[in-house]
Amino acid sequence: MDISKQGPGCDRFLRAVLAGMGVIVAASGAAGAEEAARQDPRPNIVLIVADDLGYSDLGAFGGEIETPHLDELIGEGAQLLDFHSSPTCSPTRAMLMSGTDNHVAGLGNMAELLHDEQRGQPGYETFLADRVVAFPELLQDAGYNTYISGKWHLGGQPEQLPVNRGFDKSTVLLAGAAGHFDDVGANVRVPVASFREGSEEFTLPEDFFSTDFYTDRIIEYISEDEDDGKPFFAYLALTAPHWPLQAPQPYIDKYRGRYDAGYEAIREARIDRMQQLGIIGADITPWEFSADWPSWQQLSDSQRLREARLMEVYAAMVDNMDENIGRLVAHLKQTGEYDNTIFVFMSDNGAEGQDAEETSPDNADWIAEKFDNSTDNIGTVTSFAGYGPVWAAVGSTPLRMYKGFTYEGGIRVPAFITAPGRVEPGLRDQFATVMDIAPTLLDYAGVTPPEDTYKGRDIMPITGRSMVDMLSGEAEAVHDGDSHVGWELSGRIAIRQGDWKLVWSNAPHGTDDWELFDLSADPGESRDLAKAEPAKRDAMVALWDDYRERNGDIWSPDMAGRMFYSNASRHFELYP
Repeated sequence: MDISKQGPGCDRFLRAVLAGMGVIVAASGAAGAEEAARQDPRPNIVLIVADDLGYSDLGAFGGEIETPHLDELIGEGAQLLDFHSSPTCSPTRAMLMSGTDNHVAGLGNMAELLHDEQRGQPGYETFLADRVVAFPELLQDAGYNTYISGKWHLGGQPEQLPVNRGFDKSTVLLAGAAGHFDDVGANVRVPVASFREGSEEFTLPEDFFSTDFYTDRIIEYISEDEDDGKPFFAYLALTAPHWPLQAPQPYIDKYRGRYDAGYEAIREARIDRMQQLGIIGADITPWEFSADWPSWQQLSDSQRLREARLMEVYAAMVDNMDENIGRLVAHLKQTGEYDNTIFVFMSDNGAEGQDAEETSPDNADWIAEKFDNSTDNIGTVTSFAGYGPVWAAVGSTPLRMYKGFTYEGGIRVPAFITAPGRVEPGLRDQFATVMDIAPTLLDYAGVTPPEDTYKGRDIMPITGRSMVDMLSGEAEAVHDGDSHVGWELSGRIAIRQGDWKLVWSNAPHGTDDWELFDLSADPGESRDLAKAEPAKRDAMVALWDDYRERNGDIWSPDMAGRMFYSNASRHFELYP
């Protein structure tokens, strides 16, 4: 058989066989050294970030998408029901790496959404600033092998690359999105995406599919150093299921017909499962869909066919992601590393309700000219589609809105931490944020972060809090009821103190005024208590003033309404 003619699947299989042979040969000559080297008791760490995954998409969170490997990991760990990110991706990643607020870390706003008055101002550099330490730098200093594979989105200049922020080995997409089968960029202004391996430009292989490739690469990195006795930190920064919705055909075929029942039926089924799983109580009122969106029955037959197809491809991407994570877990079990590995999984924000056509005024024409988004072609390399606001709202079930908003659907994300022998398994309803990941992982690794200087430069300290005691069952909370956490992105605001939450968001999806919610009774943010509880509202507004001053936040009431992104969905106008 001529293996050169057998296609990319055979190529991948051959590489795996040859890699396995290499491991056998290496192991036969180094057994004694390996045994001596593996005396370091510190845990390995695997950090997995999904891109635009909805709160209710995974099986363990109530979803119908088949995610058995993730569900098994969740069952062995702490399932975080009240875990929060930023409303969008690069600010979340800055908070994740730095353990502090995105305005402090240099991503006060995304580069793609920056307002004129924010340009050139401290905290709005649009890359991970050197006033913060990326926690992988501290793990690297402490003797960890450190790897990243996937999306970076924290700066593309040489000094901003992962190799200069604590990663020994890296293969990354620099921007926020790209094709999943090729290097097509996310918009007309960046038509070709840039990748880096270390500090060098990187050309994608012909058989590239994003999640397969990034997982292959992280497994390769782990395998290359598995005999040196050092613990590792592996950051798998997936680009799925961010648009463009694309997946290998067998995964798409698997979900054919599963979404023909429509938005409302799928959502109701998710709510039922979430109640059975204990994710939400039977007395919780889910947020009602916006009146601006059509119901399933109001769609034409061709629109229903198209909408079902979009969700089929989205589900296929999540299914493929789960299978790849299963491959990584299987590798760690095979090599004996699983029991000494901490797994952290999260989404970088809520589900994405905006199509790629809605990211800038000129993107719709570019997509129409370059891609074929006809219903039968959705999911292929020549398509470039998103699934729109209503499926995103289904993904956010039972929460309000989705990515880009400071309502819970934009910032409460699926997350879990699994660590055999270190984490007490079960549901956790304690409030936590992405800023708490860095101090938690440093705590597990036995690393004390610096407070004011690092390698001769002044830095801002980590402000997140370690979750270790909560995860072990020794503490009831991560954040006490008097502390507060804030968000502001492109003019939309939220302040959280205990179960109280203050929100400011512009119309049409907000009120252009302060809203107040008691999340213990109303996680769907359906009952505004601002008028009923004026004293609490005013106290929370004072906390916003404090947050704004501490973090150098540049804000004005008209800012959110000036964005092209996320202010008015054209999803049903684009493909009537």
